[in-house]
Amino acid sequence: MVKKNKIEIKLNGKLIRVNKGIKLDALIKKYKFPLNKIAIEKNNLIVEKKKIKKISLKPNDKLEIVHFIGGG
Repeated sequence: MVKKNKIEIKLNGKLIRVNKGIKLDALIKKYKFPLNKIAIEKNNLIVEKKKIKKISLKPNDKLEIVHFIGGG
């Protein structure tokens, strides 16, 4: 059952439900990804970080967010 104010997207291979009209930056904050240490791909295209506040998520969008970890 799909609620009217929710949409389904895939985040890192997992199907999740988010509020309809949610912006990419809000999703990143919700899941506590550190913006300066991630790369974002939406529907197989790299997303520039300076544009995340303008990108609204749509049903069936596919996001891959990769978190970089330093080490030596």
